[in-house]
Amino acid sequence: MHKRQSFLLAACLLLLTSCGGPAKLADEPYEAVPYNLYPAPENAYVGDTMPYVTEDGTLELYYLYDTDHNGQGYHPIWKYSTENLYEYQDHGQVLEYGLMSDPDPAIGTGSVLQGRDGLYHLFYTGHNDTGNSGRGKECVMHAVSTDRENWSKIPEDTFFSPENYSKDDFRDPEVFWVEEEQCYWMLIAARENTQGGVVARYTSKDLKTWEFEGPIFAPHAQYMLECPDLFRMGDTWYLTYSWDCVTYYAMGDSMNGPFMTPEDNVLDGTGFIFYAAKTAELEGTRYLCGWLGRAGLSEDSGIYQWAGNVLNHQLVQKEDGTLGVTAPGTFSEYFTGEKPFAAVKKAGNVSVKKNTVSLKAAEDAYALADMGTRAPTMMLECDLTIDSDGCAGFAFGGSEDDETYTALCLDAGKGLLHYEGYEITDLAQFEPAAWTKFDFSEESVHHIKLVCENEIVILYIDDTKALSSRIRHSTGGAHIGLFAETGSAEFGGITVKIPE
Repeated sequence: MHKRQSFLLAACLLLLTSCGGPAKLADEPYEAVPYNLYPAPENAYVGDTMPYVTEDGTLELYYLYDTDHNGQGYHPIWKYSTENLYEYQDHGQVLEYGLMSDPDPAIGTGSVLQGRDGLYHLFYTGHNDTGNSGRGKECVMHAVSTDRENWSKIPEDTFFSPENYSKDDFRDPEVFWVEEEQCYWMLIAARENTQGGVVARYTSKDLKTWEFEGPIFAPHAQYMLECPDLFRMGDTWYLTYSWDCVTYYAMGDSMNGPFMTPEDNVLDGTGFIFYAAKTAELEGTRYLCGWLGRAGLSEDSGIYQWAGNVLNHQLVQKEDGTLGVTAPGTFSEYFTGEKPFAAVKKAGNVSVKKNTVSLKAAEDAYALADMGTRAPTMMLECDLTIDSDGCAGFAFGGSEDDETYTALCLDAGKGLLHYEGYEITDLAQFEPAAWTKFDFSEESVHHIKLVCENEIVILYIDDTKALSSRIRHSTGGAHIGLFAETGSAEFGGITVKIPE
């Protein structure tokens, strides 16, 4: 198209928009892209991750390889590596599960470290439903390597739960060197007979003989505290753990505890939206590394199953010591092209001025602006102002093939971020099902980042919370829009970045 034609088209579109006329943004071609930000193996899924950072600044993500057709043996350990969180190398399988006669016909989560002996050590969970001749279904196992690609198991280092602890729930060893004590610590997700789920601690001088030291954290709250991880940011120590299909955290002044749980200690959503996260520090930045569950039996329902795609959040330490999350800062190196902004009124009271969209919902009616076909991968940023009882957000749909819009909600009235595949017209009829809490009263203007790659849509707000979703209704040529279902909202300074 010639420049003069492009100018005339833009002028006509602007005129229709400013006059409130029935302007419409035409559908654009859409083609799915590789999962560069959120990888997963072909025809399989990423289970619990075990992050390790190499001396040359590479993040290795060991993970439990899951399929829809697991047999008696399952969950071998595979590996990705990345230097920037948007380019991944697939290393394939690095550790196979054992035979039914071994303690590990199924493998569970663990951790990787380089020992003071120069070798690399992988501690992991062995799981055998036959009960290992009465010793219990689960145990801690050990493998070593010189190159982190080829691992040799050391069966004689296997050990089971101590007295007064469940024999069947004893898993997810996290091992690291503690300089102050000149020994290794091992944190284990365990279940004590009277205290319930705890994080147990072992110590060792040689990574072979381990002494049980008792619980380091016993909140008397969950059946188990899976995938524990302990790390320090500034003067505060943090302990992450997972249960109830959610990743939690606690905080304390010492690595020995005591650890307390903040009033809101969840950083992403519920129901296997983001699970089994452990952390890694890469180039001075700490990331929370977990997975986004695969979709349930019905798409866009907000119901997820165990295992899916890699999902890494960048951790942010707040002034009060609590944690927040945001999109990895390295994404700015990936999204370097700017997509021209356009928006038109679709319904209700809508005003579009430059790259700011204002919406006001009437009683029993919503306001909606359409911004055209959603790019297959993109990062949108804007500033949101919303009424204290308002509900607004991002809408997906509106193409020639499907004119309906579903709603990703920033719900100030309920204090939630949520998405369940509901159409905007149905929001008032249903309670949120896939959500995370967010207090909109803390700030008058909220900074929003929306990162999309195919059906994966990650919403970040104020470097504090994320709501991760799979929104298939946003793919295949669907448009992206802005809506207000209750009250007023303004989305200002909207920018959309795509890869060059």
